[in-house]
Amino acid sequence: MAQPMYARLKQRYPSAQIDVLAPAWTRPLHARMSEISEAIDAPFGHGELKLRERWKLARQLKARGYDQVIVLPNSIKSALLPAFAGIAVRTGWVGEMRYGLLNDIRTLDPIKLPQMVQRFYSLADEKDAPRISVIPHPVLTISEASRAAALAKLGLSTDKPIIAICPGAEYGPAKRWPAKHAAELASQLIADGAQVWLFGSGKDNEICAEIAALAPQVINLAGKTSLAEAIDLLSLSHVAVCNDSGLMHVVAALGRPLVAVFGSSSPSFTPPLTLKAKIVTLDLECSPCFERVCPLGHMDCLNKLTPDYVMKALKEITKE
Repeated sequence: MAQPMYARLKQRYPSAQIDVLAPAWTRPLHARMSEISEAIDAPFGHGELKLRERWKLARQLKARGYDQVIVLPNSIKSALLPAFAGIAVRTGWVGEMRYGLLNDIRTLDPIKLPQMVQRFYSLADEKDAPRISVIPHPVLTISEASRAAALAKLGLSTDKPIIAICPGAEYGPAKRWPAKHAAELASQLIADGAQVWLFGSGKDNEICAEIAALAPQVINLAGKTSLAEAIDLLSLSHVAVCNDSGLMHVVAALGRPLVAVFGSSSPSFTPPLTLKAKIVTLDLECSPCFERVCPLGHMDCLNKLTPDYVMKALKEITKE
């Protein structure tokens, strides 16, 4: 969701060098963004303060002579390192009262900027710049050589249409479409002549194994690919079915048609950023709740979202 912001910076400053400080696992994503010059690994886990490590890294960044830093997270911790590094212009939202740490500080109007991508994108412009109504969609580039290598490594074939299913959602179970629904959908698709590939990290092994047990003909790739390989293989999909997750945004940025299943979260805040998507949600009175686990214990927003809803959306998006 930050890639359109990088594109806007390149539009404003064509000769700029844009480096990204981010968790190491994001390297395969940034390697596929043409605007990024270098990815620098952030050695901090979620919620970790590690002041000594931040100070040490700040000294290294100071030596690089950056003109500006844009801080996307809203935490105080994320604003410490740029301040330690003495970067001249430190841009970001107020967040956790970060006055002093940021000196180009913005106050968010969530009505004017309801989507996360809009909030990121606006930080690439001057504080008082007119709001841009049309934001370009993210774009990830693909290497055909690395894609062919991934196919060979895993012994995969492209002789049948590939339907990707991404059943994970690291945020929590209230975002995950039930395995029994995904398995029923997969069985229908396979009966119709397609092949179904399941994607996910090692953290998604449990739900993918459950789907594979119910629909043995699926090809379960969960935990068997790197993120780089998953991106390359997803680019081959005829269409994808995704929860509101990181892989949903990857599929969108690859320009592949997709059906996005929303339960506890809202497509108004983090929609797939593409014109080739159908959103499936029941819009129940209790959703979106934005909780990791259903507070009512029934998870009707996803349990009652049966495979026929998704199949209908799949047929619609593949006709367009």
